[in-house]
Amino acid sequence: MSTPIPLHVAPSAALAPVAAHNPAIPVIDVRGRGPVEHARVRRDAMMALRDRCLSLVPRPLRWLAPVLDRLSSSWLARTPSPYVGEIAAVSRLADAAGVWFVNASYEWGCTTRVDAGPSPFLRRTLDWPFPGLGRHVEVALQDGGAGPYANVTWPGAVGVLTALAPGRFAAAINQAPMFRRTRALSLLPLDGALNAIDTFRHDGRWPAAHLLRHVFDVCGTFEEAVRVLSTAPLAKPVLFSLIGPTASQACLIERTQTRAVVRRGDTTIANDWHPAGPRREGYWMPRDDDSERRRLCLERHASRQVFDWVRAPVLNEFTRLAVEASAATGELRVVGFEPASGRSSKVSQATAVLDLIVAQEPAHVPAARDRFVDSMSSQRDRHGALDAA
Repeated sequence: MSTPIPLHVAPSAALAPVAAHNPAIPVIDVRGRGPVEHARVRRDAMMALRDRCLSLVPRPLRWLAPVLDRLSSSWLARTPSPYVGEIAAVSRLADAAGVWFVNASYEWGCTTRVDAGPSPFLRRTLDWPFPGLGRHVEVALQDGGAGPYANVTWPGAVGVLTALAPGRFAAAINQAPMFRRTRALSLLPLDGALNAIDTFRHDGRWPAAHLLRHVFDVCGTFEEAVRVLSTAPLAKPVLFSLIGPTASQACLIERTQTRAVVRRGDTTIANDWHPAGPRREGYWMPRDDDSERRRLCLERHASRQVFDWVRAPVLNEFTRLAVEASAATGELRVVGFEPASGRSSKVSQATAVLDLIVAQEPAHVPAARDRFVDSMSSQRDRHGALDAA
């Protein structure tokens, strides 16, 4: 097997030092081996995250986890995803329920902005109520054949929600609005159940996070990625934000299961269809009441200072991650958040800011295949301050 092209991972000089009590975000090189190796090396972290997430589920309901795993594995076997074997291997490593179900869903709220020029840039937050996602976030260096990329992920996760392929593209997933058959809030659980049944009864459709990983694995250019993300049949509606390395290579791809609307240029999105887009049949409900307010807040924010856009309402009680990425320069910055102590509805910074330049280097440089990349060993002393109050 050929030696993977190594990545150069180094700290950038953008951030000022702060107190060093927040842990560093690990960066692990698993090119050529992928998420199964990531889960094997970081099994303790994977299980700690699982336990933190399950802490929100009442104990009498935890018996459902194996049932959901069986349903998820049965459905995934009927999708085009080439990663089903990896999920099975991760599940064996975990030796506990939940792996199949987590890898069959992408139920994440978020806000994303893409700037088209002069050099495209992607900014995104990821919002989800489960604790531990911020503290346990990691960056996996992967390569599926088209080139190396940095995946902002967690041990045990097989798909991609946010990633950067230097020189190719960077992308993020947002949760699309919910299709409603009814309008009464009391019937929201019924619509959710009917949507889930509709998803599970169809064969041959991609899970969104698996399709996005497939694009990073096989697409060599921004336009190839746009084509695949716009045409592949999907299991559920989704919003893809995508930037390339050159000016004007930026777009939002709004997807239903079989149709796509591609909006090129500067775009900001939360968890609803873009208001400038076409009317769609039926009733689509934004995932939360704050979607438009968060979208406008980020869209109107003119500063380009590091993470100064991470403020209310973009920053909220469910925010777990903030990411900045450039496919042109290889800049990648990640920071995790967790709920503040007590009964506060606020979040606080839970990790140091990972601040890297990810770039390809000449192929003769030996690959660091069996170690954590510690960002030149200085990351633990250089963090970025965020106002999470």
